[in-house]
Amino acid sequence: MDIKLHEITIKDLFEGYIDNQEEGVAGFGGKLNIRPPYQREFVYKDKQRNAVIETIQKNFPLNVMYWVVNENSNYEVLDGQQRTISLCQYVKGDFSLDNIYFHNLPEDKQNEILHYKLMIYFCKGTDSEKLDWFKTINIAGEKLSDQELRNAVYTGSWLADAKLKFSKTNCAAYGLGKDYVSGSPIRQEFLETAIAWFNDGKIEEYMSKNQHVQNANELWLYFQSVIQWVKVTFPTYRKEMKGLNWGGFYNRFKNDSFNTDELEKQIEKLMKDDDVTAKKGIYEYALTGDERCLNIRAFSDTMKREVYERQNGICPKCGKHFAIEDMEGDHITPWCKGGKTTAENCQMLCKDCNRRKSAK
Repeated sequence: MDIKLHEITIKDLFEGYIDNQEEGVAGFGGKLNIRPPYQREFVYKDKQRNAVIETIQKNFPLNVMYWVVNENSNYEVLDGQQRTISLCQYVKGDFSLDNIYFHNLPEDKQNEILHYKLMIYFCKGTDSEKLDWFKTINIAGEKLSDQELRNAVYTGSWLADAKLKFSKTNCAAYGLGKDYVSGSPIRQEFLETAIAWFNDGKIEEYMSKNQHVQNANELWLYFQSVIQWVKVTFPTYRKEMKGLNWGGFYNRFKNDSFNTDELEKQIEKLMKDDDVTAKKGIYEYALTGDERCLNIRAFSDTMKREVYERQNGICPKCGKHFAIEDMEGDHITPWCKGGKTTAENCQMLCKDCNRRKSAK
């Protein structure tokens, strides 16, 4: 890759600055694509954004940035998007620093900022070289998520449409699924979740197959179906529902018929059960009946010692004596039949007898 250092003023960078959903983000007289498809959304917090402006105001050096020179003599930001947008937003007047906007500054202070010289490397190379370099130089910055790196590899028409639906701050997927999906759209977590649900966790496979498909309608329609199924099957919302593998549940059970009233009664009862320590697992248990999802409270060491002494170390199943380390606590009346995790409902079985009992 051919790399040359240039000095670009903030005034030249800001010329022709636009930032909107239809036209994207551009600057430098319309020649600079500030947010290429492989770049993340704007994720700087106020403190980070303000630090960029403070650096400029103090005339301190700002870290170098990298632009790719395209075949049409236009450019795209390879590294430095967050700093570039911070600078342009400030000059535009989108935010203030210490309650002082750019237009509130004296003219000489404005000119000092506008004539500040940014150190920018212009890079020429193939698409593969560009993406490899992008990954390398971002190691030192804010770490890219796995999905942001996938976006760099599988950029194309499908991704452009998918990001509109799943990756904007107030995108359609966030509005529909924010109560059920964890993470942030702008860090690509909604997009990552939707693909993982749809293609059984094989995200790269799906993105590779669909890279040049015109739009992401298939994934968007699927996502809507999942969320609608959840709302119908579990109409009473609880915070424990956020972040569950709803796509996986939908794929397995979408054609099954459930009595939603009975499900709600079961869930309410389990939420009140102190023996259930994994409350988020209640929804999977309601669908599958697998008690392992609930992480039933285990007998404490104190309970097990009390019962061991009461039994004189004798396993009631095989009648043999064992050290306490070779025995395990077992529910006399199973939890699923109403048995509680108490010393009164505990028996100490040797490991062999307990495992044979559990296998039945």
